[in-house]
Amino acid sequence: MHNDTHALIVIDVQNDFCPDGALAVSDGDAVIAPINAMMDDFAVTVLTQDWHPADHASFAANHPGAEPFSLTEMPYGPQVLWPTHCVQGSAGAAFHAALRTDPADLIIRKGFRPAIDSYSAFFENDKTTPTGLDGYLRTRGIEALTLAGLATDYCVAFSALDAAKLGYDVSVRLDACRAIDLDGSLASALEQMRAAGVALIE
Repeated sequence: MHNDTHALIVIDVQNDFCPDGALAVSDGDAVIAPINAMMDDFAVTVLTQDWHPADHASFAANHPGAEPFSLTEMPYGPQVLWPTHCVQGSAGAAFHAALRTDPADLIIRKGFRPAIDSYSAFFENDKTTPTGLDGYLRTRGIEALTLAGLATDYCVAFSALDAAKLGYDVSVRLDACRAIDLDGSLASALEQMRAAGVALIE
């Protein structure tokens, strides 16, 4: 499978998204073994890391009276208000200790602008502010991407959809992802990815 134009993008395998974390994805740490096993199969490996300032606008705690997982309106559209998670420099923001990080060519941090959330590895949630990942992959000659990590229905799906729009040949390894599944978000994400031509690998 190893070819020079295929990259592995590992999304947000951080302590806060794993069991006992602040925004734990059920069974989240189950993605680590399959991800570690596939890292050597790709020419390029990129890890993404949610990296929020404590005053981030997507945190329910920064909206007096707001409940976690409620919706608010941001200038760029509806935004889920999350429990405080992946605060810069915190233990929760660190990669899970079992994840292989040495093979990573690049670690890209997202969600560091206080006023805007960033699910996708490619763009902030305004859909226009780039993270720089596309430019990096282009200069490395990458044409195909395989995505894995957390969570299937948010950061993985948003990244896959943006990658497809940008013209990459995109696959998602569902066996190496886990979902939050908030109000049917998983079924919706899978449907959107299929419609965009993303290959879903069980």
